[in-house]
Amino acid sequence: MTSYILRRCFYSIFVMIGVATVVFFIARITGDPVAIMLPPDATVEQENQLRASLGLDQPLMQQYGIFMWNLLQFDLGESLRYGESSLSLIIARMPATIQLGAAAMVFALAVAVPAGIIAAVKRGTVIEKAVISFVVFLQSVPVFWVGLLLVLVFSITLKVLPTGGVGGPLYIILPAITLGTHLLALVTRMLRSSLIESLESDYVRTARAKGLLPKMVVGRHAFRNSLLPVVTIVGLEIGALLGGSVVTETVFAWPGVGQLLIQSIYNRDFPLVQAIIIILAGIFVLVNLIVDILYVVIDPRIKYK
Repeated sequence: MTSYILRRCFYSIFVMIGVATVVFFIARITGDPVAIMLPPDATVEQENQLRASLGLDQPLMQQYGIFMWNLLQFDLGESLRYGESSLSLIIARMPATIQLGAAAMVFALAVAVPAGIIAAVKRGTVIEKAVISFVVFLQSVPVFWVGLLLVLVFSITLKVLPTGGVGGPLYIILPAITLGTHLLALVTRMLRSSLIESLESDYVRTARAKGLLPKMVVGRHAFRNSLLPVVTIVGLEIGALLGGSVVTETVFAWPGVGQLLIQSIYNRDFPLVQAIIIILAGIFVLVNLIVDILYVVIDPRIKYK
């Protein structure tokens, strides 16, 4: 396991270098930030002076070399818009994004696990069809549409929940539900399929033949062996939750990293865009490593060589 983790960390370095390279060049082709930062009546001398102060007058490959060298020293640059360290800006916004992602994850799993178990146990009944129809509907609608619909119903019509912003516990309910709907549908379908396969296996038939109660058969035997694909999906979706928070935070004016990313893209703030994407990619790589380690905890038969 130790050698496997070390290899994965080594490979992750190349993944992060690739991500940083792609982000650097894509950010450069989106436009010139000097045109946004200066007023329309700015002179050519003022443009050249600002461009030189930002290091944008240097050749592209030289800019790339400086960027990668700074990255190796964990220097993510300074925001062009705010004049502050990109890392400090992200750290200030990250707690709000983590809070929203955690709430969405709790909501999704709290609904998806019972729904998946019920759909598997009640296979072939009206209950299963209703559950599957509902989760397919959730997977089919865009996240922003779900958010706007929730605002229309619970904020504008019923006036029981705030439309957005940050405040008490009520403010996170609608954003968390919006962000967690896709994960809810995905986990429900995955758990149902995996649990049905486990319920048809020989060890479950043996457990039933021994006279074990249905709850024990499903809970102690079938459910645990159905968790591997679910853990994989949840691990991958943690990265998707961070990425999906861009839309959700924009709809609900939630002051997280997603909203900061949208603002930095509009402002063509190269260093801040690069820093946000690199950090999100790093979190995604780390979560995938943790998921691989959890495989061994869930199923001791799995061995890494």
